[in-house]
Amino acid sequence: MKKIGLLNGPNLDRLGKREPELYGSVTLEEIVDKVRTKASACDCQIEAFQSNHEGALIDKIHEWGDVGFVGLILNPGGLTHTSVALRDAVVASGLTTVEVHLSNIHAREDFRHRSLISGIAAAVVVGMAHHGYMSALRYLSEEG
Repeated sequence: MKKIGLLNGPNLDRLGKREPELYGSVTLEEIVDKVRTKASACDCQIEAFQSNHEGALIDKIHEWGDVGFVGLILNPGGLTHTSVALRDAVVASGLTTVEVHLSNIHAREDFRHRSLISGIAAAVVVGMAHHGYMSALRYLSEEG
């Protein structure tokens, strides 16, 4: 059974409450439940983690890389545009990574157009709302 990490960064714990016109009304807990349900049908196991703290996210990436996970579904939130340390952790982990964003970051403010993660990700999914997580899982279950 493939182990895949589902990592969500700052403010994603506010999904369903935070700017629903932009991010939708589905909560992070609902997204995790949907991904886990789909994963079991793909013979994958999902471990989910969310933090508003960069160091905790980095520690989790290191842990998952060290214990044999094959893939990472990563929504880095605002750290997408600022965190070299998060990028370096993904590279060092060796995990096949799919970057996910609920909104289309390329149709938003200029500062959101640049991702420090995209260049080292195996794939990037943007603008598909919570469905993007399912696309990432499908890719990792078949490729990871």
